[in-house]
Formats: sequence, C-alpha cells, structure tokens
Amino acid sequence: MRAANEAAILPEAAPDYDHACRRCPRLATFLDEVKREHPDYWCLPVPPFGPIGAPLLIVGLAPGMHGANATGRAFTGDYAGILLYETLHDFAFGSAPVAVSRDDGLTLSACRISNAVKCLPPGNKPLPVEVATCSRYLAVDVAALPPGAAMLALGRIAHEAALRVLGLPLRLHPFAHGARHAVSDGLTLFDSYHCSRYNTNTGRLTRAMFRDVFRDVARHLGRAAPER
Repeated sequence: MRAANEAAILPEAAPDYDHACRRCPRLATFLDEVKREHPDYWCLPVPPFGPIGAPLLIVGLAPGMHGANATGRAFTGDYAGILLYETLHDFAFGSAPVAVSRDDGLTLSACRISNAVKCLPPGNKPLPVEVATCSRYLAVDVAALPPGAAMLALGRIAHEAALRVLGLPLRLHPFAHGARHAVSDGLTLFDSYHCSRYNTNTGRLTRAMFRDVFRDVARHLGRAAPER
C-alpha cells in the first residue's frame, strides 16, 4: 500500500518487531523493574499478532501490566481483551472468543493486532516521544496493508499514531468514536473508544457500540456481519 507520504510510512528500514528493542530508556528501565517483581512475566516488547498484510489492522495503545506484558501476546490476559476477542470471534476474525495465553491455539484470520507502543508504560501512559520512537514498527504493518484495507484505532493515542505513520495532519482527521477517515488507496481508518476496563465499566463504551464499529469495518471489507 502506498500512503500519502511514503517517507512517513517507512522512515528507515525496520522489522515489524524487535524483542531486544531498548530505544526508550524509561520503558526499558521500567520493564527491568517489573521483571524483577514478576520473573515469570514476558516483560519485553510485545509483538504484533496475526498475519502481516491482513486487510484489517487493529491498533491498540500499549501492553497492560498483568495482561499482554505478562503473556507476551497482544490483549491476551488483559481485561480489554475480553470484549475484543469475543467480537473478533463473532465477526469471524478470530478462531476462539477467549484469549488465555500465547500458546492457547487461538489464531486470527484476515486481521492483525499491533500496538502504538510495544512496551508496557508506567501508569499505562506512554510519552509522545515513546509513541514516535515505536512508530518505526507500526509503519511496517501499515505499509503491508493491501488496497482497500481497514485500520481500527482503539483510542485517541492509537488514532494519532496511525495518522502520523501515514503522514496525515491530525487536525483534518479528528478522533471520534464511530468515525471513519478515508486516507489513501481505499484505506479507511475507523475509530473506537478503547475497550478498556474503565471505558466498559463506566458505559462510555458498550458492547453494542463496539460491535457497531466492527459492522462498519466488515461492510468496508465486504464481509458478512452477525446480527445484533
């Protein structure tokens, strides 16, 4: 896929993931501290999950302390993964409705999950410079998208990270739950509130709201969607 600004997509040659990446000193130090407290946790950058070049790329924020940072797989063990994997399964993107561990046999079809930041940030709040530094990995996933693909940003930070990778101005594509943004080569960026514990427990994001976004994505991709 060619984006509006190809130089922004691929600022330099980079793999889609590097388990030894320590480019963000604050995050690397924090992971070392967490590993000492939880020696059985993954405590490394968490790789994308699902086939590269899939027509749907879901962009999350960052691994959770006792979820993906523990298991080593995106949204696996996270509270946010409960709604996400249930929905992926219902829409035929996932082989199972529950994600338990990275060796539980769950697979994704026509879908890939990547985070704006691959390492656990203190307080679940990455710094802008950390999002920018990690964009080299997200850029590889975005560059692999086929024409007519869909990106789904879970939350504002993921939305803005995706736009920056695409080289598009944030002011022309404001984040809003349920919004869709046509970008290039038929690529459309969809927005949803993050499926976090806070958002779902407070009702800011309901199951019905989340499924409505996935219906929009499914229609864009020409896929069948389940009934409400």
